[in-house]
Amino acid sequence: MRMFISLMLDRSGTTAIEYGLIAALVSLGLIGGLLALSDNLANVFLTVEESVKGAV
Repeated sequence: MRMFISLMLDRSGTTAIEYGLIAALVSLGLIGGLLALSDNLANVFLTVEESVKGAV
């Protein structure tokens, strides 16, 4: 019983879980932002490619 109570009062893993959740939220935000900007970025590269082909 005594060991069960000490495990219930132990909070050392809480910080690691919180950091894991924060990292997951940040990565979801980055993925969402990159997906939203992917079409614009593809258009930029196509424009640059056309300009380079026109210059040659």
